[in-house]
Amino acid sequence: MTMTSGRPARTAAWTAPVPARLRPGDLDGLAAVGLRTRKLRAGLSALGIAIGVAAIVAVLGLAASSSAALLAEIQQLGTNLLTVKNGQTLAGQAAKLPTAAPGMIARLPGVTSVQDTGTVSGINVYKSPYVPAVNTNALGVDAATLGLPAAVGTSLAQGRYLDAATEREPVTVLGSTAAQLLGIDRVHPGMRIWVSNQWFYVTGILNHAVLAPEIDSAILIGFPAAQRYLHFDGHPSQIYVRTVNTLAATTAVHDVLGSQANPENPNEVNVSRPSDALTAQAEAKGALDTLFLGLGAIALLVGAIGVANIMVISVLERRQEIGLRRALGATKGQVRVQFLSEAILLSLAGGAAGDAIGAAVTFFYARGHHELLVIPTEAWAGGLAAAIVIGALAGLLPAIRAARLSPTRALWSI
Repeated sequence: MTMTSGRPARTAAWTAPVPARLRPGDLDGLAAVGLRTRKLRAGLSALGIAIGVAAIVAVLGLAASSSAALLAEIQQLGTNLLTVKNGQTLAGQAAKLPTAAPGMIARLPGVTSVQDTGTVSGINVYKSPYVPAVNTNALGVDAATLGLPAAVGTSLAQGRYLDAATEREPVTVLGSTAAQLLGIDRVHPGMRIWVSNQWFYVTGILNHAVLAPEIDSAILIGFPAAQRYLHFDGHPSQIYVRTVNTLAATTAVHDVLGSQANPENPNEVNVSRPSDALTAQAEAKGALDTLFLGLGAIALLVGAIGVANIMVISVLERRQEIGLRRALGATKGQVRVQFLSEAILLSLAGGAAGDAIGAAVTFFYARGHHELLVIPTEAWAGGLAAAIVIGALAGLLPAIRAARLSPTRALWSI
């Protein structure tokens, strides 16, 4: 111990500098700088994340929009429509509904409207007699009652429907699909089609019948005209029943509809509610979405590999920077957090871009198909969350490697 002025000299103990605290704002700046200096590489790596997230958002958005539009249409048309259709006999032949079935059904409590159609078998329809006989287009002729459009929830797109006068004459109304197959998009005076070797005048075209799609491909004529000109036997093949718009009333009518339509053979009658099938269709509309979600997940995996690759290369290229920061007092944890933040920021940018792309695709699709725009929260939020998790996982190993670099070895190549 040395003495100065008769007193022992004090030797100051050396202490390591306390590393500066890395605030969130500083961390964001460091991560952003690391990406801005390698824009092209970062953009290509984020592209895989963006494609995967966009696929997930678009698939879920399109499915939700289509289902919402269909359910809204069903709600508007009502769930109180029941159909009665002829089934099969025990011998496997097509059964016949009694001609009095519509009248008997109309007597049931809770029934507000009964309309029916009857299939006229063995009749082909052509635009003119010069069309080859093999080109039938699978069009059929149905006898129909006068209140059918209102009962099934459709309307006229062109012209007029059958009335008390025209139901007895060779006059027809076309379903929406039938009109397309015949190449008819408008009704003009004197328009005719060739039905069973004779001309029938066209007075109207129906809109698409959502609850009764079988009407779309039918040529509708009046029951009296079908019996007079096409030798129809008068038996209805399908009866449309509207009930009071309550679940209890519809269920009560449904339970007795078969026996009321055909008391002698109720087992030869098929009763259904079209809205149930459409609701199930809306719920099953996303059955194929799993495939597209899988493709989106693969794109996310490819994006994660790209992020991991760019972070590994970044660590190798920035060894001098890492060594300098460590020499100036940065801890291993701060270096680790810096590179992990870069990976998360890169993935988050790709996820945000993917959300925007997926939302835009859903918007334009819904607008083009006149559907409701619905983007589930779990779609865009899940996309962002997946991007953050992928960024964290992809950047974890490179961040650990960066933190383990020795300052001396990192600075050796300067």
